[in-house]
Amino acid sequence: MKILMVNKFLYPNGGSETYMFKLGEYLSALGHQVEYFGMEHKDRCVGNSAEQYTSCMDFHTANALDKVKYSLKTIYSKEAREKLNIVLDNFQPDVVHLNNFNFQLTPSIIYAVEDFDKRTGRRTKLVYTAHDYQLICPNHMMYTNDEICEKCIGGNFSSCTKNKCIHGSALKSLLGTIEAKLYNSKNTYDRIDNIICCSEFIKTKLDTNPLFKNKTITLHNFIDSVDKKQTEKKDYILYFGRFAKEKGIETLINAKEINFICAGSGSMEEEVNAAPNLINIGFKTGAELEQLIREAKCTVYPSIWYENCPFSVMESIMYGTPVVASDIGGIPELIEDGKTGRLFEAGNTEKMIDAINSIDSKLMSQHCLDKDFDTVEAYCTKLMAIYNS
Repeated sequence: MKILMVNKFLYPNGGSETYMFKLGEYLSALGHQVEYFGMEHKDRCVGNSAEQYTSCMDFHTANALDKVKYSLKTIYSKEAREKLNIVLDNFQPDVVHLNNFNFQLTPSIIYAVEDFDKRTGRRTKLVYTAHDYQLICPNHMMYTNDEICEKCIGGNFSSCTKNKCIHGSALKSLLGTIEAKLYNSKNTYDRIDNIICCSEFIKTKLDTNPLFKNKTITLHNFIDSVDKKQTEKKDYILYFGRFAKEKGIETLINAKEINFICAGSGSMEEEVNAAPNLINIGFKTGAELEQLIREAKCTVYPSIWYENCPFSVMESIMYGTPVVASDIGGIPELIEDGKTGRLFEAGNTEKMIDAINSIDSKLMSQHCLDKDFDTVEAYCTKLMAIYNS
């Protein structure tokens, strides 16, 4: 089978790229032909045989003139449509698998698939993995101005402009509103055959749009298999990940009677460093992070936004460490309350403290080690059934 993976970034940048690269690598190992389409970048590590990519767009370093040009291209990219058409004609894929495409690629790529089908007289399978809430929320998070927001559900996208939901910018929020209204009014997303949701929670949100309801399929994210072994626990509580408001860092800061080891970085680093009960050991990866997780009494995941299927929660459980986490978004789907961790009301510091104090790390560690999540092999078996449907 020929599979074209589409994502705006073709270099390691976040969870969607990790997901796509591992899928592509495993599918290739099975004998399938896999190519990639997205934006050109100096760190690009995958590609396509036609050597066609959209021009690099860096919103952070762009000058004023480039930002004006980018504004128009973030709604509709003629370049993305034209270059993807070249790739499609050259590769002739059986499946086009979309991932994150907003801003740099735009939904214009869906029209490229339609163009290809018209030229070839076929219907190419079009699959989309919903890594976020892009299809129903212009800022993709359903979280704005430091709170959960569902105002755009039902198509009321003007709320995005009114509340400056995208980075607090009036212009970016207006552009996001225009994009959402345009492609929803044209039923552009109707061409997508299946929408893979990484949690049952995000599926329920997408299903609020009748256009998506019969297309959504829940497939929790996969995780690499690990050496499951009992590890002697130490008396510390670990937070690892991004230091950001939506991640619930303030909940940790307010739990003054508990000390936390924090391994990460982010916009709230100054607040983390200033908090007397938080010890910032910096961003950690690999074997060093694994040891930190394995030896922790428990890890904490206090997010206050609608998380979907966080790898951090799955990773902790796989290493045999229970998780104390917010009962929000897709998180409760990953934790067996009282067995592999404890759930508490998002943002409620006292409830989090109670949950931490109730952890029996020795007993729960064994429950964690008994828990299995899909490996990439198991996930791809389910994915191929979708591709072939």
